[in-house]
Amino acid sequence: MGRERVILHCDLNNFYASVESKDQPELREVPMAVGGSEEQRHGVVLAKNELAKNFGVKTAETVWSARQKCPELVVVPPHYERYYTVSRAVRAIYARYTDRIEPFGIDECWLDVTGSTLLFGSGWEIAEQLRRAVREEQGVTISVGVSFNKVFAKLGSDLKKPDATSVISRRDFKDLVWSMPAQNLLGVGKATQKRLAAMGIYTVGQLALFDREVLLAKLGKNGEQLWLYANGLDDAPVALEDGEEEVKSVGNSVTCPQDLQGDEEVWRVLTLLAESVSRRLREKGLCAGAVVLTVKDSRFCYFEHTQRLEYSCRGTLDLARAAMQVFREQYSWHRPVRAVGLRAIGLANEAEADQTCLYGGFAHTRRLERVESRVDSLRQKYGAAIIRRAAHLQEQGYHFHGGDDDAMPTFHSR
Repeated sequence: MGRERVILHCDLNNFYASVESKDQPELREVPMAVGGSEEQRHGVVLAKNELAKNFGVKTAETVWSARQKCPELVVVPPHYERYYTVSRAVRAIYARYTDRIEPFGIDECWLDVTGSTLLFGSGWEIAEQLRRAVREEQGVTISVGVSFNKVFAKLGSDLKKPDATSVISRRDFKDLVWSMPAQNLLGVGKATQKRLAAMGIYTVGQLALFDREVLLAKLGKNGEQLWLYANGLDDAPVALEDGEEEVKSVGNSVTCPQDLQGDEEVWRVLTLLAESVSRRLREKGLCAGAVVLTVKDSRFCYFEHTQRLEYSCRGTLDLARAAMQVFREQYSWHRPVRAVGLRAIGLANEAEADQTCLYGGFAHTRRLERVESRVDSLRQKYGAAIIRRAAHLQEQGYHFHGGDDDAMPTFHSR
């Protein structure tokens, strides 16, 4: 067995508010928030300091609502250029200890310091050094979680705030983590929280002890991933700072505003998804060797199947036809379809695909691709609605999720 990893999660405390207080020290003595226009009741609280938090002021609530809780609240406008400057300076401090720095928004980062412990001490000692350096050099504070994986390191950074270090080790993670609410776990949003609660799962421990196969059946690969997280089996790496990870897949998924009832409706959605995937493959100079189709029915049962392509390609119709073929072969229409995902895998550089392709219609496919590229240009210049496929003229209300190297499509249920 290899050496156990040492992962830190560093979270800048009340970041926007802290930067504003750094520039205006008098704000540290009063309840304050960074928020939208005072003249508009829909202006929202972007950040608040600890004094405002004690009054119950919450991020994302309206400034008007926050003032009802705290009439003395001082609201200042955001200064994003300052926040980015401080964020970059703090990451430069992190870079003294490791090059494996993975940002998670402007105010959070994961650090893999496994290879740095011989030089700088244990994970806890490195965390303490980072906290001191950030506080003294930038005038803001961080809370740091130290653990053996990314998920628990992030949980650790939330245990004590502000300006604190918390350690979650392999030895004691069950005692520290399993009593936490399930929604604290990375990847559990409001929709997933409700579905877990429907299964009687309210804590991380209950999730860890739940039947893995049932979670897979009910929530798809996301359910299995959450089970791994809860049991301390997250092995995701921390990305190299400024490094580009190899793209292994390009996908998109959609939750339909109404359940789909027949092949024709599924085809329209698949061409919509394939068009998005095709465009992103062209942007990256990649071709696909296979497509993965994912389907959720009206009772949230999930299935996934892969269809190899006859040749490496990225055309909208090539991808959509392959996905439709596997749908017709595998789906029996026992229930209507709620959500559909399409993911391109087996990716290869377009030059390599050209060299290896012996398919007779390849030249025709390339001509169609040039047309799609021209459509991309027109949409970029004049807007997405300037050209639409006839099959898509009636489509509206879809909630998309797409990403590169997705473990699985994410199905929105709102």
